[in-house]
Amino acid sequence: MTDPLDTPLAEQALALRQGALTAPALMQAALDRIAARDPGIGAVAYLDAGGAMQAAEAAQAALDAGEAVGPLHGLPLGVKDIVDVAGQPGTFGSASVDPVPAARDAEAVARLRAAGAIPLAKLVTYEFALTGPAWDQPHPPARNPWNGAHITGGSSSGSAAAVAGGLLRGAVGTDTGGSIRSPAAYCGVTGLKPTRGLVPAEGAFPLSPHLDCVGPLAATPAEAALLLEVMAGRPVTERLGQDPTGLRIGYARGWLEDAAAHPALLPALDDAVGLLSRLGMPVVLADLPPYAPYEEAASVILQAEALEVHAPRLAQHYDRYGRDARANLISGALLTPEDLAAARQVAKGLTAAMDAALAPFDVLICATTLGPALPFSAFEGGAVWTPMRTFPFNLTGHPAISVPCGLAEGLPLGLQIIGRPGEEARLCQIAQAFFEASLPLAPPLPPMPPRGQDSGAP
Repeated sequence: MTDPLDTPLAEQALALRQGALTAPALMQAALDRIAARDPGIGAVAYLDAGGAMQAAEAAQAALDAGEAVGPLHGLPLGVKDIVDVAGQPGTFGSASVDPVPAARDAEAVARLRAAGAIPLAKLVTYEFALTGPAWDQPHPPARNPWNGAHITGGSSSGSAAAVAGGLLRGAVGTDTGGSIRSPAAYCGVTGLKPTRGLVPAEGAFPLSPHLDCVGPLAATPAEAALLLEVMAGRPVTERLGQDPTGLRIGYARGWLEDAAAHPALLPALDDAVGLLSRLGMPVVLADLPPYAPYEEAASVILQAEALEVHAPRLAQHYDRYGRDARANLISGALLTPEDLAAARQVAKGLTAAMDAALAPFDVLICATTLGPALPFSAFEGGAVWTPMRTFPFNLTGHPAISVPCGLAEGLPLGLQIIGRPGEEARLCQIAQAFFEASLPLAPPLPPMPPRGQDSGAP
């Protein structure tokens, strides 16, 4: 019999409604899975086993009584540890924060809970979602389930690791420069950054308010669509399963040809685009604006706004911040108000240019990251920039989804699909069609790490 945790969320919900599965049994399966696998992954920062089981029992009582229930009724989910969950402590990945239980749910979590979901665990994150893996934080960085000596990407690191490792089918993440999509790519799962502002950010600790987005990571695009539909309060699943024939795809190959990409990346993307074409979607090379100005403008905005957010806390708790986080924040002090104003003005022009590049197409395609996950050993000297192609769409606000598109050195690669603002349903339609068609070509989930696997980290 298939473990219920290895079936999609919609199937879990149907089994609960039909009585083929009980909510307490599903919750116990999740707790057992976490106990067995998380010692080798390190994705969980806080586990609310008792509260989650009580919620599961209440969920089952409602089912037994024939009450109307939401689409996520009784389903366990995880939440990134910079997003508030009522009654659960959060550290935001920093020793500068005392882990006091949150008084209320973040708005995105409240919507998931109203649909019946049960927040089971807070999942580890890089410190304040700022930098990369470090070992002077309350929790060591999560390990990549495909190879524990490699990173998961940042900063929704625990969320991606938990889904890839099969601890949970879905989790909440945040994305300021790629922090949902890059860990999704590195861990071989789906990460969906919605249109800026579509999901309320209330209750998620800010990094850069003009770039931050809250969104889901999930085992499949269809499950990410279901979670986003609840978090956004608008239809996202309506196009799933519809024939994508005739949808126009712009392939941004030029953003990769001159980049320092892994040699396996372009062949994998070419193969992925070929598969999309065979699914009936004509593909044309897209002439995108140069990449560098997007990353430069977004970096200025991020660094300036992050320092503004953290300045009061830094003044009080400077010595409790990690080394890399301090260095990251202090770099924002070099920027002037004029620099920030100029970057925001540039962003307007870059957004218009991206809109124009997207206009002939239904979606754009490019890589999520320029290679597979780096080993922890690359970070022994401190933070290292991991090359991505995600930052522009935080700057412009366009929605983007990352799905697995192959392996390099035994580690996943990610395909990024970008759409017009508000067209998440279209993105998920194409992503799910690609995901289903590509399943025979590559394993969808990693081999499970042995209990207590050595990460190879310092």
